[in-house]
Amino acid sequence: MCQRIKNRIEALVWKLIANEIPEKLYMHLTVDFITKLLLVVGKDIILMICNQLSKMAHFVATKEEISAEDLARLFRDNV
Repeated sequence: MCQRIKNRIEALVWKLIANEIPEKLYMHLTVDFITKLLLVVGKDIILMICNQLSKMAHFVATKEEISAEDLARLFRDNV
């Protein structure tokens, strides 16, 4: 005879629950540099900023000798 009640190894599925909406738009960001590029118009690295909420990426060309103040200004002006 076949087994009528089978053991379940996966969790039971309930009602769908929506993900919580972040309060701030730029709450989850990923920031990275793409380095060791050829020098073009005085710029040799790319600042990459990815917003995980809107799945949007911003790419900003800049120079390697950038200060923290200039980096904050680039972020403010381009994102």
